[in-house]
Amino acid sequence: MNQQDAWQRRVDELWDSGQDPAETLAAMRALAAELPSADPRGPFELGGAYDSAGHEAEAAAEYERAIELGLAGPERAQLDVQYASTLRNLGRFDEAVAVLSASEPDTSVGAAREAFLALCLHSAGRVEDALAVALEALEPTLPRYRRSLTAYAAELRAGGSAPR
Repeated sequence: MNQQDAWQRRVDELWDSGQDPAETLAAMRALAAELPSADPRGPFELGGAYDSAGHEAEAAAEYERAIELGLAGPERAQLDVQYASTLRNLGRFDEAVAVLSASEPDTSVGAAREAFLALCLHSAGRVEDALAVALEALEPTLPRYRRSLTAYAAELRAGGSAPR
């Protein structure tokens, strides 16, 4: 096991430990400090710990740093969901929508991107768009009624209410 894998294993164990959020934050600070300052994984994981402890402003700053440092892959998809949720909690709805709208779908987050986008759109007052996103995310999981759901979502996006 290389050093990166060993570090990530320790991070995963910390998240799985179920510790108090303040204890998790303290432990994550120590783990993040072990990495080079240019490694985006440190601020990404630290942002999550701040988030879990209810410190959204600090979490947002760490997420922004991880983005600046070039976090990529599944971790970036996870960051986009977490960061957008944090922005929403801070009342920065349009920024949250922009983050998720620009985010690439990734199997590591499943439909979480769309679920959080729907929440952010709703918070931004874009109720029809929020419902359309939620319906579109649900559509691939349905064994039937896909065509109807697709039509309803399109109607919502066109600015009308869903057909009855």
